Amino acid sequence: MKVSLFSTCLVDVFEKRVGIATVELLEKLGCEVDFPAAQVCCGQPAYNSGYHEETKKAAKNMIKAFEQSEVVVAPSGSCVTMFKHYPDLFKNDAKWQARAQELADKTYEVTQFIVEVLGITNVGAKLDGVATIHPSCHMTRLLGNVTAPAKLLNEVEGLEVVELPKYYSCCGFGGTFAVKMSDVSGEMVDEKVDCIVESGADYLVGGDCSCLMNIDGRLRRRGVDVKAVHIIEILNNQVEAVTTR
Repeated sequence: MKVSLFSTCLVDVFEKRVGIATVELLEKLGCEVDFPAAQVCCGQPAYNSGYHEETKKAAKNMIKAFEQSEVVVAPSGSCVTMFKHYPDLFKNDAKWQARAQELADKTYEVTQFIVEVLGITNVGAKLDGVATIHPSCHMTRLLGNVTAPAKLLNEVEGLEVVELPKYYSCCGFGGTFAVKMSDVSGEMVDEKVDCIVESGADYLVGGDCSCLMNIDGRLRRRGVDVKAVHIIEILNNQVEAVTTR
């Protein structure tokens, strides 16, 4: 299957290893991966801030960038969700709405793609330790990808997966929310860290780099010895096992 990688801004700028892991794993699973060079930001920061007309410029660029792609895959539930908003963004423009719907229909978050499209739950990953999952808000509540990450992690040899207390709560990032409401955001991520500590996990696993950056920052500031890692890094055997604490 031919797959186009939608890398996302955070991966491209801050977390390149996640993009590399995504490509490597998809290739191991038999996919042919390309990278449309015209892709930039999906427009989510502007969209979430209410600047919908400005968002259309970014959306049109992304629609054109991936128009020739058979399937689009991204290591981010949040950014994939933005693609799903495109048809509504162009609800008063039939031509662009049709093109937006075509992109939305063929775009998947990477774990969703592996489980639901490729039909694979065991990718041959190995890691000793205990992991707990942060199911990001966009990934679960908006995209509806609730079970795929757990299905994949449960098949990782040597890894025990435990439930995160109050797993349903937001980490406090929320894009511009973390900037505009920093005090509230700080309290929310502190509660998330408390739950991670309570879980006893060695690894905090997520599918959105934005949430992971936010949580990892608080973990380090509080001196909590838990690794925050993107799920694709574990699935691609890029995470070193932690020593017993």
